[in-house]
Amino acid sequence: MKVWQIFLFTVAVALLSVPILAHHGSAISYETQLEKVITMKGTVTEFVWKNPHCYILYNVKDANGKVVEWSAETSSPSSMTGEHGWSRTTVKAGEELTFTVLPSKITSSAGLLYKLVAADGKVLLEDKSRLRQDATQQ
Repeated sequence: MKVWQIFLFTVAVALLSVPILAHHGSAISYETQLEKVITMKGTVTEFVWKNPHCYILYNVKDANGKVVEWSAETSSPSSMTGEHGWSRTTVKAGEELTFTVLPSKITSSAGLLYKLVAADGKVLLEDKSRLRQDATQQ
């Protein structure tokens, strides 16, 4: 192999590797310790089902009765379908749900969805993979 062929091969591998490096772990943006979760009841305003992550936007009343919009990030649509059995209609605007989120390190009204419970008590999601510690010891 000639030097220029090795160079081109190296450049090609480097360029193809860039998308792999672009993804980030959740620990950069969100707390990952179970003792830091926040649980609240809220009313869904929108369920965003698109890549790279799905989001649930919902309203919560704070201690003063003021409505605060929160967002809860989930995984990608393919992960939510395959690992959790969700579809784009699992969560609907107007539903009152109990959200448990791992709070954002950047903003006060966003979190990574850890657990979601319907008004009738049905657990729609409990994603222990979000936690830093061994989920089997929870």
